[in-house]
Amino acid sequence: MKHDAQMFILIPALLLLLGAPIVKAQQQTQMPESQQQAPIDPILQLNLSPEQRERIRTIREQTKPERAAVNQRLRETNQALEAALDADNPDEAVVEQRMQDVAAAQAASMRMRILTEVKIRRVLTLQQLGILRELRQQARDARRNRTLEDSNGQRRQESIRNRRNGVAPLFPRRALQRRQRP
Repeated sequence: MKHDAQMFILIPALLLLLGAPIVKAQQQTQMPESQQQAPIDPILQLNLSPEQRERIRTIREQTKPERAAVNQRLRETNQALEAALDADNPDEAVVEQRMQDVAAAQAASMRMRILTEVKIRRVLTLQQLGILRELRQQARDARRNRTLEDSNGQRRQESIRNRRNGVAPLFPRRALQRRQRP
């Protein structure tokens, strides 16, 4: 029974993850050209000096081999998880171990990305950091707006604050129980 419940959660989650890029591509092609605007180059907006550009380029070059290794590990762990799930009779212990491997690889990837960003931020001036914060906030707002639009382009009037991470849907009964708790 526990195995069935786990599979009930894992299969829709995988389908959601695999289908997300397709849906995004379809949404972009359906958008009118007036809404599809070219992204503004953050490098130009930050007005980086040649020295800053070189230092950032150096940081990226120094981390490139490690970043490639971490990303390769992440791809391999995801493939191993998919293979474990694709088995005729998936072993729960193997699936659990593969999930832990994926989580560790994702953590390493995030750690690498954040440490690189910290190094790059040290190169920026206070004014440039302020501009970077604004650009990141605009990007978050744009992502939030895209997720709030339904298939007809109409905005939904719901709070994003209480949403989960989008990996699996909340079960209506559980959501109701959570709302009714004191």
